Amino acid sequence: MTIHKGRGVLTLSGSHDIAQICLNGHTITSRYNRSPELRANFCNQCGEKTITKCIQCQNHIRGYYSVPGVISTRSYNVPSYCHACGSSYPWTEEKLLAAKELAEILDDLTDEEQEELKKSLDDLVKDGPRTVVATTKFKSLLSKTGSEISTGFKDILVGVVSESVKKSIWG
Repeated sequence: MTIHKGRGVLTLSGSHDIAQICLNGHTITSRYNRSPELRANFCNQCGEKTITKCIQCQNHIRGYYSVPGVISTRSYNVPSYCHACGSSYPWTEEKLLAAKELAEILDDLTDEEQEELKKSLDDLVKDGPRTVVATTKFKSLLSKTGSEISTGFKDILVGVVSESVKKSIWG
């Protein structure tokens, strides 16, 4: 085990394994190298093909982070964007497309409101400076629709938005 001390903080040095994830965002394994018996070419939940590399830059998808000699109970969270090139992964794109498609069929909103809702979705998933504005717009527009619509958006977006966005919109 390697221990680094810096600025009064003790950090343990570890490494990421490789993750295998299906195109819909289901984790096949976050320990591709450590547990080869878990590998699969297709997802057992949805039947989609699986990948271990970013489609854009071909860098491996970061898997579980382990530190030798340390037992962790942390769970693995599927990343939305590539750590190496910043591109969105296929499941992030698909979820955004599905959410935008849902926004297009909302009869309770005007065409302008539907467009505003669709535009806010990109900022909801990026967790940047505009996320608070996007969350506020999203919540305001969502309040004009029924609870089943809110549930639909939640089901689509829950895996690609941050915890703070989830809490702000759905409690």
